[in-house]
Amino acid sequence: MKQPACELCDAEGGRLVLSDEWLRVVLVDDPEFPGFARVIWNEHVREMSDLGPGEQQRLMLTVFAVERAQRAVLAPAKVNLASLGNVTPHLHWHVIPRFTDDSHFPQPVWGQRQRTPSSGALDSRRALLGGLRRRIAEEVARLRQP
Repeated sequence: MKQPACELCDAEGGRLVLSDEWLRVVLVDDPEFPGFARVIWNEHVREMSDLGPGEQQRLMLTVFAVERAQRAVLAPAKVNLASLGNVTPHLHWHVIPRFTDDSHFPQPVWGQRQRTPSSGALDSRRALLGGLRRRIAEEVARLRQP
């Protein structure tokens, strides 16, 4: 059910990669973290335990599919998974590829800045986003195959 004044009910939450009746995957337009994705449950729910077991499985398998795509295309040092929802109480997972030269590594992306990343490294990662979008779609499509 759509809730008033919820940014994830009112908007896609990023650049849409794919969407179905249950959830959507978007790329966050964050210039310092190319490839940062969100997996957003379409129905307005606050907590994972508000979903039934099959819904939980669908959501988490999609999160893992996005992570696999990021690892295959971007080759990050680490992938951070986070479901916070303190500001936006709408169930969503952040899937964030991390690199040792990113602006906050090893801190969380919401932590203290550690350095200014190389514009060349960021440009190289941004150049891979088209391939990442395709790979995410492929990985999620595999979940739907019998």
